[in-house]
Amino acid sequence: MEKKITINVNSTYKFLQVWNGIFNLTSMELKVLSSLVDCAAGLGDINICSPDSKKAAAKVLGIKDYNTLNNYVKKFKDKKALRKEGKNYLLSKLLDLDTKSVKININWYE
Repeated sequence: MEKKITINVNSTYKFLQVWNGIFNLTSMELKVLSSLVDCAAGLGDINICSPDSKKAAAKVLGIKDYNTLNNYVKKFKDKKALRKEGKNYLLSKLLDLDTKSVKININWYE
């Protein structure tokens, strides 16, 4: 039997939630990562963890010292949600932000 589920994604946070079963991020980690991604995109910065992106995300999150986000960056790397290419931190290749919806096929056999 095959069942198809369509999940509409209308924010970075919701998109990351869909894939969180793979990355096992906490609620706060999801908030921080989605803020970093959104702020980097707003700045036109390819490096999700640039100082400017971290400053903007810290402001959105109400975090006084943007360097606090370095702890999260390490966790994201350890959990494979972020990867480093040269000097840039990028999202895992699994997380394609151009995706407007995610279709999950669940197959089970009896």
